[in-house]
Amino acid sequence: MEPIQLFVPTFRIDETLEEIRLCLEKGWTGMGFKTVELEEAWKNYTGLPNAHFLNSATAALHLAVLLLKEHGNWQDGDEIITTPMTFVSTNHAILYEKLTPVFADIDNMLCIDPESLQQRITPKTRAVMYVGLGGNTGQLRKIAQICKQHGLKLILDASHMSGTRWADSGNHIGNETDVSIFSFQAVKNMPSGDSGMICFKETELDAEARKWSWLGINKDTYSRTASQGAYKWYYDVEYPGFKYNGNSIMAAIGLVSLKYLEQDNAYRRQICEWYDLFLKDASNITRVPTSADCIPSRHLYQVEIENRDEVMLALNQAGIYPGVHYRDNTLYQMFAYANGTCPRSMQANDRIISLPLHLRLTYEQTKYISESLIQVVKRNS
Repeated sequence: MEPIQLFVPTFRIDETLEEIRLCLEKGWTGMGFKTVELEEAWKNYTGLPNAHFLNSATAALHLAVLLLKEHGNWQDGDEIITTPMTFVSTNHAILYEKLTPVFADIDNMLCIDPESLQQRITPKTRAVMYVGLGGNTGQLRKIAQICKQHGLKLILDASHMSGTRWADSGNHIGNETDVSIFSFQAVKNMPSGDSGMICFKETELDAEARKWSWLGINKDTYSRTASQGAYKWYYDVEYPGFKYNGNSIMAAIGLVSLKYLEQDNAYRRQICEWYDLFLKDASNITRVPTSADCIPSRHLYQVEIENRDEVMLALNQAGIYPGVHYRDNTLYQMFAYANGTCPRSMQANDRIISLPLHLRLTYEQTKYISESLIQVVKRNS
């Protein structure tokens, strides 16, 4: 049997190459052309009022914190409550702007626990950084209520949530936040090469983000090319910005991926249903649940087990290569000040495993993975 990898991205190659060909034929591979088209397509798909295409979700997270800090008159050292169970980009974005990450513990869905959040709020708290791990909403609605009650901004790291919808309305997630960030990195549900989208609720912040992402310049090259007259070259520089803009090649790939996102997520949910079926009677394997109030994108399928590291090595020997999402961030040197403050997260840190989940998985492979996991866990109990 071929090795079964954690992630294997799927691209509609011929269709994608045709989109890229248009960029090459037009001679426009940078910002504009396809980036504008993808932004419009994303707004139509999600129903969100604003969307700005960037070169990564990390860049988007940074701009979210930067602009909220600037408009909220936050001070260096002010606090953003965040999760320890995430990729480091989430919390790097807080540090980039000289703010302090305060870690709240997680619930059984591996998302921020509202009760722990309440306990962490201080007079210096300015925002909550919420991560929809694996595409799951967790208790996002409760978190949004708490933020509203305390006058806190809500940043949604929706890197795993492209296509996640509310079960009661069918609406895409994002309208309940001040800003939502999506990732289109190579192994995400809507893959490009590497890119992201920032979706501010306020149009004013969207407009500012466009300047910040293009070195602070108030007129991008695409706008200047489309304009008329002798002064179309003229622009001003308003901020010491960054080169965070997305390009048309990545947008072209993303446009094709977006066309198939609904059916691809449906197949991901099918794979997860197979895992649920095969693992439902395994008493020593805890399946990480998803919230009943959402239709999740299912970027991850996670379980908790004892002796995780030994189990992973044994699975590797069986040709199965799972992953871990993530290591508790308070174990990293830069966040050592918070080590021990989130016991549930620390427990999950030693137990979580992400099983292979991608569009090339078959029913038979999912069964093989599940049966192998059950056998290995039993041997290592």
